[in-house]
Amino acid sequence: QVQLVESGGGLVQAGGSLSLSCVASGRTLSINVMGWFRQAPGKEREFVGHFSRYSAYAYYADSVKGRFTISRDNAKNTLYLQMNSLEPMDTAVYYCAAGAVAATTPQTYTYWGQGTQVTVSS
Repeated sequence: QVQLVESGGGLVQAGGSLSLSCVASGRTLSINVMGWFRQAPGKEREFVGHFSRYSAYAYYADSVKGRFTISRDNAKNTLYLQMNSLEPMDTAVYYCAAGAVAATTPQTYTYWGQGTQVTVSS
């Protein structure tokens, strides 16, 4: 089993920045990819980006490309999400996810964090 614990998030004004962290513990060697998803009220869970263990670069959804940056510290089993130029449409619960296959669909990921709220006011 793998446990994912997120931290960060909160309330910020439009145009501001926030950062999230996700620490993985347990059978972390079984994880090839870690990613971020988000879910706004009444909407489906949406892919934000992921970072494969074997890649030098993160992969992003078009909606966040150029504004969000994902980084990964393999030694610390930690995934980071730096969010800049935040907009009210970015308001959602953000989830960390981990699995064996790099994909953009939530069903592909085996492990999930508890989620952390990000609220962007206009």
